Amino acid sequence: MQVISKNPSRNYEALGEVEETTNQEILKKLEFARYAQKEWKDLGLPKRIEIMRDLHAAFSNNIDKIAKLITQEMGKPITQSHQEIARALDYLKWDFENAEKYLQPEVTFENDETIHKVFFEPKGIVLCIQPFNFPFSQFIWQTMQNLIVGNVVVSKPDINSPLTAKLIEEIIDGSKLPKGVLQIVIGGVEVGQFLANHNFDMILFTGSTATGEYLYKAAAEKMIPAHLELGGSSPAIVCADADIVTAAKKIFANRFRNCGQVCDAIKRVIVHESKFDELVKNLTIEAGNQIVGDSMNEKTTIGPLVNQKQLDKLMEQVADAVKKGAKIICGGKQPTDLNGSFYEPTLLTNITRDMRVWKEEVFGPVCPVITFKTLEEAIELGNDTIYGLSACIFTSNKATHEKISEELNAGMIAVNDKNYGSAYNPFGGVKASGNARVLGKYGFQELCNIKLITFEK
Repeated sequence: MQVISKNPSRNYEALGEVEETTNQEILKKLEFARYAQKEWKDLGLPKRIEIMRDLHAAFSNNIDKIAKLITQEMGKPITQSHQEIARALDYLKWDFENAEKYLQPEVTFENDETIHKVFFEPKGIVLCIQPFNFPFSQFIWQTMQNLIVGNVVVSKPDINSPLTAKLIEEIIDGSKLPKGVLQIVIGGVEVGQFLANHNFDMILFTGSTATGEYLYKAAAEKMIPAHLELGGSSPAIVCADADIVTAAKKIFANRFRNCGQVCDAIKRVIVHESKFDELVKNLTIEAGNQIVGDSMNEKTTIGPLVNQKQLDKLMEQVADAVKKGAKIICGGKQPTDLNGSFYEPTLLTNITRDMRVWKEEVFGPVCPVITFKTLEEAIELGNDTIYGLSACIFTSNKATHEKISEELNAGMIAVNDKNYGSAYNPFGGVKASGNARVLGKYGFQELCNIKLITFEK
């Protein structure tokens, strides 16, 4: 079966085809991975990192090719595609420089007679399933730390970016990485289900909560861990003492990057009633400054959504909000001069909690704004979601942000947009946003079996 790649920026024109991986080929890859794992583990950490530095160099030599395919296949503006790749490679460099520090044995107890040590050992074969919105960086985040700790990986990228996946596979095959250590599978839902029900030692998944629940059950049946980083509906709480001009710029950039298709992006703005008009005015100005257009144009700031299905869902969510009384401040429709899954940057007010834009994750360039009167109300609104991935707080008062931070149910909180996204910080959430932490020392250690050995001196 052929997987056809389409360009959402140019009326879904065909870019090329990739052969879907068959069940028989998947079984051979699994057998190959099991064979390769012991040898990869036995190489030791320094040698693994040495080999992977060559892979880092190979990726670095192909940045332009990778960026072009990401932009063509999923609609990300070309400048943002380059940023995604550069950031991911910087994270990988941090992993190389810090792996030994965080994976060396830890002494938990020592006296004159005995020593107790914790060792971090690889789990074995890991299934990694990536989403469409960051085809390269999610691949790096999921697979590279696994390889460093000594696991081997079977990776299934999202079906919306098959040509990008194929290019990554070619780069891997041309590197010094031993065969069988990192293999790629191409396919959709059925391929993912087939993989999930076979013999892995761990499952890593980034994507929707519904799919995460399916994989969690599949992992439970095999008594293996499922490492899930799922959706979000992150609030931004803007207090009465916030710098509104600065807050508006940061909220807009956070919300509308990658056409709003970011799991931890701000998806609900909760502003003190005294600052509502000022914030909406400034957000509207930001929206008016955007260039919606072909993703290969370096001047474009907002490209299309990944496909028609994503666009249809977004329009249904907006229509539901309008039907229930929401007011469209700007946007709210497709541009008439573009062919593809484009949607204008949209601000919604008069939000009620029964609207889909409030209750569901909105994966597109739409931002609902609601007011609060008291700090307690703001916190209650912020927590009024099944998700708990991240949050932003805008205030000049330390006591205020400490109170909100303590009471918000989220895995990551940024105050005045002091960015938490760094290679050394854990990334992940709570509630329906998943159970995983990737990146940094926590990311390394969650990919390991922890073994305690006590022995006499």
